[in-house]
Amino acid sequence: MVENVLWPAQFDADLTRAAGRRVPQDLAVSDPTVDEIAKAVQQVGYDAVIERDVQYPRESAPRGRILVQDADDATKGDLLGAVAAYLGALRA
Repeated sequence: MVENVLWPAQFDADLTRAAGRRVPQDLAVSDPTVDEIAKAVQQVGYDAVIERDVQYPRESAPRGRILVQDADDATKGDLLGAVAAYLGALRA
């Protein structure tokens, strides 16, 4: 079982790549929440578990993280791109 960890900072348009953003600027959204990311993960077709009391190592305040389970058929980059595309659609 493969378990990928997704952090809100990886999708945050307000952050630079050096600060933790992992998706292109045109796919990133401003201040994403764990609930939005979990909904996007479910739209992509994977199970998402939200952990709210954890902190991304490069940030000072905890925003939580999402654990994506059974993503054996996708690489981390593919998963980030697909979730980012759905995040943008959810915000539109």
